[in-house]
Amino acid sequence: MRTLLNIIWFVLCGFWMALGYALAALVMFILIITIPFGVASLRIAAFCLWPFGKVLARRPDAGAASAIGNVIWILLAGWWLALGHLVTGVALCLTIIGIPLGIANFKLIPVSLTPFGRDIVDVNSPAARGGARISAPAHDRALPAGR
Repeated sequence: MRTLLNIIWFVLCGFWMALGYALAALVMFILIITIPFGVASLRIAAFCLWPFGKVLARRPDAGAASAIGNVIWILLAGWWLALGHLVTGVALCLTIIGIPLGIANFKLIPVSLTPFGRDIVDVNSPAARGGARISAPAHDRALPAGR
């Protein structure tokens, strides 16, 4: 099922959103001082191409540098990339087939706004199962023991 969703995603919006991230990366690489932002943009572009089967996990070692980087990122590129996810998500939700893809687009908004301090991991990896998941469906989250 993931493969089918990924193929439909790629055709309808994944390629175009990844192209937006690649454009942001190109601008960041040209400015030289913002090369780390370009690397983050390319990482998210790869995630945008094939998102189903992967989740976002917070990095435990993320600190003040990640927070400062996220603020700069929002000002430089994050707001318009998040706006792109919002617009394509709404457009996809207009059709019944596009609703799961639109929801996936909405789940990409947090990483498009604040990419630093997050890792993209496989849904079956230990990091994804360790409670650090942020973009897994609500029914997929395990409750802590004793609840």
